[in-house]
Amino acid sequence: MKKVLIIGAGGVGRVVAHKCAQNEDVFSDIWLASRTQSKCDQIALEIREKTGRSIQTAAVDADNVPELVALIKQVRPFMIINVALPYQDLTIMDACLETGVHYLDTANYEPLDEAKFEYSWQWAYRERFEKAGLMALLGSGFDPGVTNVFSAYMQKHHFDTMDYVDILDCNGGDHGYAFATNFNPEINIREVTSNGRYFENGEWIETTPMQYRKQFDFDQVGPKNMYLLYHEEMESLAVNLKGVKRMRFWMTFGDAYLKHLEVFRNIGLDSIEPIMFEGREIVPIQFLKALLPDPASLGPRTVGKTNIGVIVKGFKDGKPVSRYIYNICDHQTCYKETNAQGVSYTTGVPAMIGAMMMIQGNWMKAGVYNMEEFDPDPFMAALNEHGLPWTDIETDIDVDALPE
Repeated sequence: MKKVLIIGAGGVGRVVAHKCAQNEDVFSDIWLASRTQSKCDQIALEIREKTGRSIQTAAVDADNVPELVALIKQVRPFMIINVALPYQDLTIMDACLETGVHYLDTANYEPLDEAKFEYSWQWAYRERFEKAGLMALLGSGFDPGVTNVFSAYMQKHHFDTMDYVDILDCNGGDHGYAFATNFNPEINIREVTSNGRYFENGEWIETTPMQYRKQFDFDQVGPKNMYLLYHEEMESLAVNLKGVKRMRFWMTFGDAYLKHLEVFRNIGLDSIEPIMFEGREIVPIQFLKALLPDPASLGPRTVGKTNIGVIVKGFKDGKPVSRYIYNICDHQTCYKETNAQGVSYTTGVPAMIGAMMMIQGNWMKAGVYNMEEFDPDPFMAALNEHGLPWTDIETDIDVDALPE
């Protein structure tokens, strides 16, 4: 049993706090902190009503290392579960090093002033965490996170070489709004409107946004258009999987969502470059974020399911193998349990499980690591136990042969 400090009180933070509270045998004490303490207090009230457990709350500016250090010294946790913004990963890692506590996040660092996300900034912390005897677990969400573990599981149990890897992310939910994002709008729009990339024959091939489209019939969701994007788990998987010839990431989007994005781009509302407005400087995408619904508010009105998985083709004992591992999650079932919609749930549950792996010693060694670098079996078992059951099947699906 260990004490944890969760930083971030959005939809994912709500799920992490609820799931940690459900596992008192692992998480003895829980603190929840964010810039706005009232959000933490609301989540604490929900948890007390659902589980009878009390958690502590605090206010903290995750951009401010001295403020983080002061809170960590006050709380004295075993580890930080960072579900704040990706811009804040490095300040929180710095605070962990200064105070001697372990670290976990769900998304890799990206600078505030550049729409670029990669692991290089955090991988640069490896030696410092090793010397400090501390562990940092990166990307313990769903994608990245569970998709990494799915891949590691297939590598361990089904493949000698994994030649072709396709990660498929489908959100079949409907929230009823003309346009809304299921996680932080600023991060979501920056990610989707950036150029894509896929890995092939040892090189990264760049694509324009939405250049490649396939239609896929997702189990319990139905046919959806999915588009090739760059996604961060591919960066580490390209290093850690054996014999990958090509790896791609696909995400579904509806026509209305894409039309709104096109308009935002055409009028510059997706820009991260500051402009002057009525004598003050504003960032257009941050202004747009303020206009859109808060993702944490979507839970009660979102219906439908998510389906996220990995299709792999390769060889085992000289014979060709093709397999598909995926999870299906129901938005309203998630809301009834944690007061959050399915996208927050599928990110928050793996964050809790990653912390559980570290606390229980299944995954614990000094340094900075990605999810696929550890034994996948205990994590996969925990997914089944804590709300994200998975299906592992042989498949004859050929993503290249799907209709465009």
